[in-house]
Amino acid sequence: MSGIVKDAAIPDSKLARTITEFIRDRETELLFNHSSRVYHFGALAGLHRGLRFDRELLYAGAMFHDIGLMPNHSSKDERFEVDGAYAARDFLRSQGISEDDAYTVWTAIALHTTPGVPQHMHPVVALVTAGVEMDVLGLTYSQYTDAEREAVVTEFPRTPKFKEDIIQAFYDGIKHKPDTTFGNVKADVIADKEPHFHRGNFCKVIRCSQWHG
Repeated sequence: MSGIVKDAAIPDSKLARTITEFIRDRETELLFNHSSRVYHFGALAGLHRGLRFDRELLYAGAMFHDIGLMPNHSSKDERFEVDGAYAARDFLRSQGISEDDAYTVWTAIALHTTPGVPQHMHPVVALVTAGVEMDVLGLTYSQYTDAEREAVVTEFPRTPKFKEDIIQAFYDGIKHKPDTTFGNVKADVIADKEPHFHRGNFCKVIRCSQWHG
């Protein structure tokens, strides 16, 4: 029996089962397990913060958030986050989900690599990013109990070298469209004016996180 608390469990619904089947058939095991952990850590974050959120929409956002890294869902010139957002929106439309709810999921996926913004938005948007920041970067590692972390990782294991594996997966998914990496203009401006400025590095944060492997 899973040790994950009931209110953070994957919804027992037709939509959730269809999402699981769709993503399992299209993503690698690495990304499928990562996305599943993102859902659970996001849901746990919502419980910790006392937020009211739709677990089905959170599950959709978490499970689709990296599908834009897969060749069959990757465009030539859009950011992978946007590719994933559109894949999720189209899927949800096909399942009869309202435009408003589909757009919420679209927004959650499109913004999941934009720190400092999602936490001020709709709970589903905030919690997809919260799950990503925990599983990939370990930014909120101490905010989860040992039992919570162990339950999630037991259900959806991390690879022995997850940090390097996820960096490689990102690289493989975006290397064909480097122009989409244009990012934080504020860092560019400070670097232009202050030659000794050192911007934060995504890969370094991953490797230095409290997670092992």
